[in-house]
Amino acid sequence: MESQVLSAQERSVSLEQEIFASVRGQVAESSLPVQERAAALAELDVLVALAEAASESGMVRPEFNREGRIFLRAARHPVLDKAMRGGFVPNDVLLDGEGSRLIILTGPNMAGKSTFMRQIALCSIMAQVGSFVPASYASLSLVDRIFTRVGAYDDLSAGQSTFMVEMTELATILSQASQESLVLLDEVGRGTSTFDGLSLAWAISEFLQGSIKCKAVFATHYHQLTQLEGALSGVKNYSIAVKEEKGSITFLRTVVPGATDKSYGVHVARLAGVPEAVTRRADQILKVIEKEARIEPLSGKKARRSSRYTQLIFFDGPAATGQEELAMALPQKDQSVLQEIKALNLDDLTPLEALGRLADYQKMLSNRGAEEVDGNGQD
Repeated sequence: MESQVLSAQERSVSLEQEIFASVRGQVAESSLPVQERAAALAELDVLVALAEAASESGMVRPEFNREGRIFLRAARHPVLDKAMRGGFVPNDVLLDGEGSRLIILTGPNMAGKSTFMRQIALCSIMAQVGSFVPASYASLSLVDRIFTRVGAYDDLSAGQSTFMVEMTELATILSQASQESLVLLDEVGRGTSTFDGLSLAWAISEFLQGSIKCKAVFATHYHQLTQLEGALSGVKNYSIAVKEEKGSITFLRTVVPGATDKSYGVHVARLAGVPEAVTRRADQILKVIEKEARIEPLSGKKARRSSRYTQLIFFDGPAATGQEELAMALPQKDQSVLQEIKALNLDDLTPLEALGRLADYQKMLSNRGAEEVDGNGQD
């Protein structure tokens, strides 16, 4: 009895190993049929899941065309549509190889530009894996790859800033995308200065349209890019509709043809809970900047003279709202010179007379500066 008790554990382990080895041998002999059935069950599981999702979410069977066209009518985001239980606003999409190859998408912050781009990508992926798609009608072309540049993050451990990561990903897209690719860009160029970012965004748009010739959607707040519609073939402007009433805005989530020139960033900041003093001051600054800082159209059409951009607004008091306040910031003695300049009739001056007047004004300002230095007793 003592021997049986002491050896029970050892005999149990030995018996388990014998049984396991026997089962393993039997499975090994039938490994090929088992793998075939496992693969069939896995495929069946995927197809049943896709069929169930298609039935529950009202999806349609997509058609495929050889014209390089992506046409979706009343397309939806499959995840958000289910999460919102029918409250998702569907939109139409048309991307082709001719008249609408590159979409410049503008609109307010938080209006749904990123969601619109993601649902295009998801519908393409779902169709190419054999699924129905969340739309009322879908005619799609095969895409070889889908490239996206969405969001912002850094990789400080590798010494890469947010903007560097963005440019690295963009370099990959521009070097690897083909005419059969789908490219989705969201706010490219925002990690640097306004003019640097705008220049990059403009050049990238031209490269996508002219060199790669792929289907692309570029969501941006650089409203100057909307001039590309008239300058380059295959570029179309679309925007997210918004209803503005009595200082408040309502996001309609509907993509409509045409461009917009507002981003409503201050409104969104107010919705997010930014203190009223900040948003009210931001509204004042925005009005001055929109009035004073006009950028000459990059397309060369209807070029206009750019007015001088001033940053004095950031250092003035809250009441500073225009050129009158800028004039008040000048020394009292110099304001008379400014008034004379404003009163000049340039049409009556010859170039030589204008040059002479300019020299007189310069001399007057220099003399007054010297008088002030002498009066203060300083070198």
